[in-house]
Amino acid sequence: MITPGITGRHEVVVTEELTAAHVGSGLAPVFATPMLVALMEQACAESVAPLLDEGQSTVGTHIDIAHSAATPMGMSVWCESCLIEVDRRRLTFSVKAYDEAGPVGEGVHERFIIDNAKFMDKVNGKKSAR
Repeated sequence: MITPGITGRHEVVVTEELTAAHVGSGLAPVFATPMLVALMEQACAESVAPLLDEGQSTVGTHIDIAHSAATPMGMSVWCESCLIEVDRRRLTFSVKAYDEAGPVGEGVHERFIIDNAKFMDKVNGKKSAR
């Protein structure tokens, strides 16, 4: 059962492929904000994945974060998530990110529980609507 209080954590080491200069979100060779968002989403998604029914997953629908400090290449960065609200299929998480020197970001992330087959049918239906 998915209930508030579920926690998650995901960690990466900053490589060139994860930098702002590489992904096009800036020129500096530091951990990119889009990659911070992905890290936060992954921590949240992984925290509830084992509790979902077969054929279900979650998709991100909203994120509101602050990226408050830069992380250089070679340093570890991680996100800790906590599920703070469950409203039917809507899951709301508090997310906090850190590197080896301290906090680097925080915010709120929302995900929805989906039925994979129904979701993909709806998405693929957009192709026929063109």
